[in-house]
Amino acid sequence: GMTMCVLSNGGGVGTSKAINGGFGLVLDGSERVDKIIRSAMEWDVLIGVARRSWARNDPAMQVIRNWNNNNEGRGFITIPLIADDKLIENIIENSLKI
Repeated sequence: GMTMCVLSNGGGVGTSKAINGGFGLVLDGSERVDKIIRSAMEWDVLIGVARRSWARNDPAMQVIRNWNNNNEGRGFITIPLIADDKLIENIIENSLKI
């Protein structure tokens, strides 16, 4: 439903090191565009929160959990599954035993 979608290379981190996305929308006052902008703005913000969640930021992960619980059927945002440190230590210790 966007008027324009953009994928660009760079974004201040150097050529070929990042891909950035964005959108443009002509706000014409129509009901159709109002519906698109309500959805697009929510998802635009959630993409930023999701990226922070995937980087294991605890508050961002909680926001995503809350959104998933409150918006069942509208979409689903993945969150990282973080293994217990003791589990990882046990696996490493056991794999080093010969």
